[in-house]
Amino acid sequence: MYYYYMYELQPLPYSYDALEPWIDAKTMETHHSKHHKTYCDKFNEAVAKHPELFEKKPEELLFDLASIPEDIYEVVKNHGGGFVNHNLFWKCMGKNKGGLPTGSVLDAIVRDFGSFELFKENFSKSALQQFGSGWAWLVITNNQQPTTENKKLHIITTSNQDSPLSNGLIPVLCLDVWEHAYYLKYQNRRVEYIENWWNVVNWDAVEELYK
Repeated sequence: MYYYYMYELQPLPYSYDALEPWIDAKTMETHHSKHHKTYCDKFNEAVAKHPELFEKKPEELLFDLASIPEDIYEVVKNHGGGFVNHNLFWKCMGKNKGGLPTGSVLDAIVRDFGSFELFKENFSKSALQQFGSGWAWLVITNNQQPTTENKKLHIITTSNQDSPLSNGLIPVLCLDVWEHAYYLKYQNRRVEYIENWWNVVNWDAVEELYK
């Protein structure tokens, strides 16, 4: 027997006002309880048409989009992507975070980008230059039995709610640059939003994802 609506919208791991003053409470509440909830609901409605798919994790569906039935393919790609992308986005932020990464993820960033400062500059530039709605990502480019030595990091952007998972990439950090992520506080000032976002990055979570 299969049960509908298997994929649940989880509460944020912090209060809506936890990221103040960098991201305001109203934006966080609207983003999570409206936008993210819509992605979750539409994703579940689509998968319910083929309920055997609920046996897989959402990430598995995105990783193997070619296996998704044609009648729900676009919804899984778009709304499933939105559901999974936001789950990671919330995890990558936190109260009283920011600063510098430590441990193996810092070592990898220095190895692959030259320095943390160069990485931050390139990531911010990619996020700023993403045309229209989309995301900036730090990803592991090899997913076949990666080791500490070969977990190469790369910066990419995706449009809309496309997931790096669908291209065989493993995301460890992401920044939402859809306007609904910042417009209430920053209006059209994406550059200011990006600059301030670094103050809430949860490097402990990034380290955990990297490992």
